[in-house]
This record gives sequence, structure tokens and C-alpha cells, in this order.
Amino acid sequence: MTGCMALSLAGHDRNKIYLIVREEKEYVYLADGKERTCEHPKKKNKKHIQIIKKYKNPEVAGKLLRGESIDVSIMIQEVKACQKQM
Repeated sequence: MTGCMALSLAGHDRNKIYLIVREEKEYVYLADGKERTCEHPKKKNKKHIQIIKKYKNPEVAGKLLRGESIDVSIMIQEVKACQKQM
């Protein structure tokens, strides 16, 4: 799931699109580039998000899986591109 885009289904950030930057057993860590960055991601329960499968950038996913950080401008660009497709 790391590198995929996700839609928040619950909480004060409902209907907001994020990039999944890390994954644990029951939780994912989300970033959008504006309020949340890779250094300070939002921890969210997996059952409170919906994966957007039709949009995934392999370059961004590869960097995240290797443990590299993503530039904020690239993250914002990815979120905006996903919003346009929806």
C-alpha cells in the first residue's frame, strides 16, 4: 500500500486525499504535502481509509519503499493530480 493514494473516510479530515508514506499492521501514515509531510505524517487506522487503486506513481512508490524522502512539491503535485482524476 505504500505509495498509493488514499481517501479519508472518517474523522475531521473526511474526504481528503493523502499519499500513504508508511504502513504498519493496523495503521497507515498519510501525508498531503501541505498540512502533513513525510517527516510528520498522520497516523490513521486502515479501516478509516479507502485506497485509490487507479492512481499510483511508480517513481514515488519506489522512493518511499527505499526509505527516501519525497519533496513536498512532488507530494502536493501527486495529490492534486489524483483529485483531478476523481
